[in-house]
Amino acid sequence: MSEGSDFPFSLTDEARARAIARVEAVVAGWGLTLPDFDPLVLDFGLGRFAEVGEVEYWIVNEEAAGYCGKFLFVDDGQTCPYHHHDAKHETFYIVKGTVRMVIDGQERVLVQGDTLVMPPGTRHAFTGVGPALLLEVSMPSTRGDNYFADPKIGEDGVI
Repeated sequence: MSEGSDFPFSLTDEARARAIARVEAVVAGWGLTLPDFDPLVLDFGLGRFAEVGEVEYWIVNEEAAGYCGKFLFVDDGQTCPYHHHDAKHETFYIVKGTVRMVIDGQERVLVQGDTLVMPPGTRHAFTGVGPALLLEVSMPSTRGDNYFADPKIGEDGVI
């Protein structure tokens, strides 16, 4: 794939293989197919993948053309941690499942078919309520534009 494939907080080896097998089994049970790309299995460097993590299938990340598309999978109770982007504008579409979003401190529950626009600067996190698959359509994902509330992620919270 592209830019995401060298993300520094990806699981490796057995844990990664188990996570991918889990995602593939759930998605197949839904009757869906994910892109045939090597996914990112992220624990954000915290070592608590079941709690804080996600699996990302990047379809495209075209910096020059100005767009990105990827599928994000969170399992039941698994969270993509609270963060924001200074430049990146995102739109999330819930393909399957239910997601609890925290947006600038306010909680909102999204279900299959819901769409949520996330302008730059908007702080957000999302957690699977049961397994969930999201489609992210956005401006390109770039290093240095991911600001996490937890300073243990990246370098003082910046990736």
